[in-house]
Amino acid sequence: MVSRAAPAPTRLRALLRQDGMIVAPGAYDCIGARVIEQAGFAALYMTGAGTAATLGYPDYGLVTMSEMAENAGRLAAAVRVPVIADADTGYGNELNVTRTVREYERRGVAGLHIEDQGFPKKCGHLDDKVVIPLDDFLAKIRAAAAARSDPDFLLIARTDARAVAGFEEAVRRMNAALVAGADMAFLEAPQTRDEVEAVPRLVQGACLLNVVSGGKTPVLDLADAERLGFKLAILPGILFQTAVAAFDAVLAETKTTRRHPEMKVGLKEKFRRVGAEEWDALRDRFKAPTAAESASKRSAAE
Repeated sequence: MVSRAAPAPTRLRALLRQDGMIVAPGAYDCIGARVIEQAGFAALYMTGAGTAATLGYPDYGLVTMSEMAENAGRLAAAVRVPVIADADTGYGNELNVTRTVREYERRGVAGLHIEDQGFPKKCGHLDDKVVIPLDDFLAKIRAAAAARSDPDFLLIARTDARAVAGFEEAVRRMNAALVAGADMAFLEAPQTRDEVEAVPRLVQGACLLNVVSGGKTPVLDLADAERLGFKLAILPGILFQTAVAAFDAVLAETKTTRRHPEMKVGLKEKFRRVGAEEWDALRDRFKAPTAAESASKRSAAE
């Protein structure tokens, strides 16, 4: 049993050693991260598309490494469960990848994924992507593996080659990346149920499934994905897409009725969900003097 005080990469590795599949819903801010933890999920995923959206951009490679790492660090600091984060292309060549891994690891992230798209990249379920040569991608994976100070830090290799060069080439890249030092394979956007089922069978290592509503991959029941042999499923848009729909609905109601709608989450509950009780306890803890302080005051009075 791994202690809850153990580093996040160690706790994530312990989860991966267990039977079954880890489900990591996607968060783009600390509110979502805390809600995911409170819902009982064992890990969460920092969505790159959602992070870009919080800065006002689409997922078109417009967000810098430092902006992504800072958001990943905020999420990791807000929760006790391990955070797995999108690191796009590593933001350059193997030198940039080296710094990316160091920056994410320093901020308490448990693992990240690096992809083989050309830069600027875009969401894996959009059209008109390009990928870099395999040798260049493998150099990044080797650099990322070497950059870790904690060997438990999870390195996930992602390929977007399915859309560009076909399914067989995507499988080939994933197997090559595992040999180069990646711990897990992320074959992005398989396009049929047969392709999804083939990934854990053809890729010679642990596999990640990206579950995207409205994307290019058929959405499987998570139980089916687990039976197929996937070890990790990420749900990047589950909160982002839900939130936009909820925002639209409440704002439309307000505009139509010209009244403040009744909130489903009360004021006190809103603050409780982001840690108010913790901070209230700290305030109460320091109001009363410690025993040593009281004794010192008595001695001074005498």
